[in-house]
Amino acid sequence: MKITALELSKPQLMRAATYASVGVAVLLIAIKFYAWMMTDSVSLLSTLVDSVLDAGASMVNLIAIHYALQPADSEHRFGHGKAEPLAGLMQSGFIFASALFLIVETVRRLLDPSAVENSDMGVAVMVISIVLTISLVLFQKYVVRVTRSVAVSADSLHYTTDILVNMGVIVALVVSAYTDWLWFDPVVAGLIALYILHSVRKIAIDAIQLLMDREFDEPEREKIFEIVLSNPKVMGMHDLRTRSSGPHQFIQLHLVLHADMKLRDCHKIADEVEKALLREFEDAEILIHEDPHDIEEELPDFAKEEAHQPEG
Repeated sequence: MKITALELSKPQLMRAATYASVGVAVLLIAIKFYAWMMTDSVSLLSTLVDSVLDAGASMVNLIAIHYALQPADSEHRFGHGKAEPLAGLMQSGFIFASALFLIVETVRRLLDPSAVENSDMGVAVMVISIVLTISLVLFQKYVVRVTRSVAVSADSLHYTTDILVNMGVIVALVVSAYTDWLWFDPVVAGLIALYILHSVRKIAIDAIQLLMDREFDEPEREKIFEIVLSNPKVMGMHDLRTRSSGPHQFIQLHLVLHADMKLRDCHKIADEVEKALLREFEDAEILIHEDPHDIEEELPDFAKEEAHQPEG
């Protein structure tokens, strides 16, 4: 029976994305290496180096996602999701190193320029690379949309930049073939290196923010307030704290209820709120603390500023 992407579970989709990434990277290394040997193009060499590092980063992702998907245990009660941003941080190191290598190679080729050979072959290889990479990125973006995987998202960002890089190489090969501008090929390689350095910044920052338990984006937090306060029995909420750990989300909050309510009734309302939140954040682990309305708690300044009461 044929299995479609929609029938795969989130863990299966994440694993499939890493397998596809490694497979594409290895194939691109093979064809780019052959093309570089035939053309001696430094801009083509730049994409070859990038593909080698893609393969290394994708292998790191494969291992990280395998570990991140392991269930919580007695020593890791919040799960193993932090393996994903750790992989993203390692990816940024791979990418940064590749950019530095390309800058050095660009300077060397500018000081000792040489003509590009067999440019037609190089262009054909770049077109194949673009088609393969676009197919991979489309699949990765689908997986990210469904799973919110940090590691797959970082990988997708890297391969998206590869598409632009490969287009730049095609321009360099064509110009080098029909002009005597020996400087053009290494200049394109240098611009590619600078672009790679720019792209690595977002990957590194996103990974660090997740490792430091950054809050959800403001629209998601406002959605939580909206869902919680839509329950007519809720008198308010405060001290909302959110974080992500790989594919897992964690939400905790204080629910303000009438002080005369029985514990069983408070628990029932908290369950209603939790179920409503899970309809929007289906993979979240939610912790709700019930507070009586007539007790004023000492809150951090940031929590005071965003404490919500129902309208009216």
